[in-house]
Amino acid sequence: MTLHSKTILLQKYLIQLQNRFQTCKPPKSVKDRSFFKQMKEETKPIYELLSEWKSETLKFIANGQSKLFPHQIEATVENIEMIILHSYYIDIRRRFYMEYFNSTIYILEQLLTELTHKFK
Repeated sequence: MTLHSKTILLQKYLIQLQNRFQTCKPPKSVKDRSFFKQMKEETKPIYELLSEWKSETLKFIANGQSKLFPHQIEATVENIEMIILHSYYIDIRRRFYMEYFNSTIYILEQLLTELTHKFK
């Protein structure tokens, strides 16, 4: 899978997580082990994709093919991790959640634009 495809897949996952944040209710208890196991199983593919995406994107930047900076990618990965957690536990205000979401989408869109222009 190319970096372009991984970036698009990450966007799709983020939209699914946002829908979950907006439609689901938080768990009754933060200490609910079965809920945590369920979350861990459901998010495992996202974390694996995120790890691959991060390393490939940092290589893309290191090759001088991007105007993005490594610290922007690090921050985006952290934001995605926060989005994952808050999408399940729903323990943050909507405004803060949307700040994480929008900044992440912005970086992914910038990367997609650069990847698209690279292949033209």
